[in-house]
Order: sequence, then C-alpha cells, then structure tokens
Amino acid sequence: MADLRTVLMRVSGRDRPGITTTLLGVVARAGAEIFDMEQVVVRERLTLDILLGVADDNDVLKELLYAAWELGVEAEFEDVEPESARAGLPRYAVTVLGVPLHAAGLEAVTRTIATAGGNIDRIERLSRYPVVSFEFVVVDGDIDAMRRELLVVAAAHRLDVAVQPERLERRAKRLVMLDVDSTLIQGEVINLLAEVAGAGDEVSAITERAMAGELDFREALEQRVALLAGTPVSAYDEVWERLTLTPGARTFVRTLKRLGYRVGIVSGGFQAITDRLAAELDLDHAFANVLEQQDGVLTGRLGGPVVDRARKAELLREVAEAAGIPIEQTVAVGDGANDLDMLTAAGLGIAFNARPVVNDVADAALSVPYLDAILFLLGIRREEVERADAADPNAPTEPPPPVPGSTPPV
Repeated sequence: MADLRTVLMRVSGRDRPGITTTLLGVVARAGAEIFDMEQVVVRERLTLDILLGVADDNDVLKELLYAAWELGVEAEFEDVEPESARAGLPRYAVTVLGVPLHAAGLEAVTRTIATAGGNIDRIERLSRYPVVSFEFVVVDGDIDAMRRELLVVAAAHRLDVAVQPERLERRAKRLVMLDVDSTLIQGEVINLLAEVAGAGDEVSAITERAMAGELDFREALEQRVALLAGTPVSAYDEVWERLTLTPGARTFVRTLKRLGYRVGIVSGGFQAITDRLAAELDLDHAFANVLEQQDGVLTGRLGGPVVDRARKAELLREVAEAAGIPIEQTVAVGDGANDLDMLTAAGLGIAFNARPVVNDVADAALSVPYLDAILFLLGIRREEVERADAADPNAPTEPPPPVPGSTPPV
C-alpha cells in the first residue's frame, strides 16, 4: 500500500440510479483500493468523492474517466496526501437556526468560525421550515472564542447558534427532562389558577420576578400559593381546558420516544396538572409540587417537598441513576432561573425562549417558538421526523404553519 498513489476522484452531474455502482465496478475490476468515499445530492445534482489508492501501472483512472463520460457526468482527479492533516484534531458541531435564515447571517457565522481557527469539514441542512437550520461540522479552533463570538453574531443577525463537541456522547443522549411552564406549555399554570382565584395580576408579577431570578423561588412560590386559598379544586379542570402546548411539543416528545429516549417533566408548578400532561403525552416521569386541599378547596399551603431550583437538579440525577443513564447522556430544557441547576447538571442544558440569566449559563439557547427545534441540536433532521410520522397512522401528517416572514417549503 505504501507504493500506491493517493488520488481523489470527484464526480459531479445530474443524479440517476447506477452512477455509483458503475464507477465502483470499474475500481473493483481494476484492483484499485478505496480509502474513503462520500456522496451528497442537492436538487438531483450529484457530488461523489472517492479517495483511491492507485498503482503507477494501473489504468483505472483512464477507465473511470471513460465510464464517467458514458454516464454523462464530469470526473476530475487530484493527487492528495496519503493521510489527512486534520486526523486527530478536535471536532465541533455548530448548529445554526433562524426564522428565516439569511445569507448574511450564515456568512457571519462561517467567518467567525474561521477567525477562531476552525475549518468547516461538512455542512448539512437539518430543516427548511418553519425553522431553517444547518449543521456545520468544524475541525479544530478555539471553542471558547468561537462560542463567545458566535453569541455576538446571533444577536446581530437574530439567529440561534449552538456549539457542541462532536463526540459520541452528543449522539448518545438517552434522557430528556423538561420544565413545564413556558417550556412544554405556553404560559404559567399558577397564573391561570390565580386568574380563577381572582388574584391574577398579583401572582403574575411575583412569577415574573421569580423566573428572572430576582426572588427566591421557594419564598415566591409560598407567597403565590397563599393567594390561592379558598379556590375550588375544580379550578384544575378549568386550567386544563385553557392550557396550550408549545408548538412542536407533541412532535418533539413523539420523536424522542420513537428513538428510545426516556422523557420526563419536572415543574415548579403543580402535580394535578403535570400528571395529566404525562398521561396525555405518554411521558415516563413527572414531578411537581402538591397543593394542599381540604373539603374541596385549596388551603393556600404546599403539601410536600418543594420542587425548587436545587430539587430539579436532584430529580434529574435521580432519574438518570435509576435508569442507568450517565449524566453526560442527559438533556435538560428550561426557561427560568429555577431551571439553572438542572441545566448545568445535564450533559446538554438548553435554554428555550429563556430569560437572559438562563441564556448566559446554558450550553445552547433557542429563541425560535417551536419546541421540536431542539431535535436539530441532537443532529436529527426534519425530513427523518416527517418520514417517521408519515409511516405512523396515529401521528399527524400536516406540517406546522410557517412563521410570518419565513420561506415556505418548496
């Protein structure tokens, strides 16, 4: 093998069945070696790269050139180094999402990667609508500088960017734990209960300050619960009817379950609602606070241990340990200050439409309004999700509506 030339053959042209088979047949009959191979098709246009080991007396390159001509595609050859200079260098996955995603934003992202010393090895489109997203596999570079500068780019171009080490652990996640209020669902359950109790404005003001990290969560929770005293337990039914899942929530959970993930919710809200959500979405775990009740009304007191910031992280670890899942293979998603410990404990902590204090700490921050966009951070393509849904008679087949200003599917 040491005497073989290393030649890169690049084939391009309109795709059709049999091109790759024909060219590989030529290589096989000539007795040449195949060191590497990669193919991509964009809008029926093929690009096929084959890295060959060719002896000096082998006419395989001429035979390949003739075969390409017969197939109606272009072929070019280049002598390259026997070993890649990038072998062994660190690799990162840079995921870019936007609604829409303009060329100026993509140019700024790629320029920032290059400035940080990274080299883009591969680009793959993950979704076209309603969120446009791409994954860049980057070789080498200063990951801290890359992350820091990409945050500036994201703010300037109104897009989301996540940078993760491209290692086995990234594609081996097995447990996802989600916050509920303003994450799995739109709005806050306690605010809805307070509206029924006639204390909506007062409770909402406390909730906002608690989620922003301005108030101790436990103290704020006790203050709000006290304002619910005397509310009929039947208020839970009214709140349930008014709940709205975050767009993409069903798709997100359904896809994770298909892939064998365990999915749970951990909430600073209330068990009477989270139990219903768990049943509705077929979740594996559900944890929340319990409101004490007596004679069919709420007493204004909590009836058990408080699920606060520290407890959320503890529950993530307990569930992972019980399931035999390393913490590195967990994902946590949340939006408020009481999610911070859980996000930092998880292998991947994702801030979803979160407060600035959460965005600053999380591994990745998403501002798009679709929960299933998190799938793209896990390397899952939208087309794969759609194919799975199309094969499932119980799954909805209609796509979510595009966001105003986005590009519809073509």
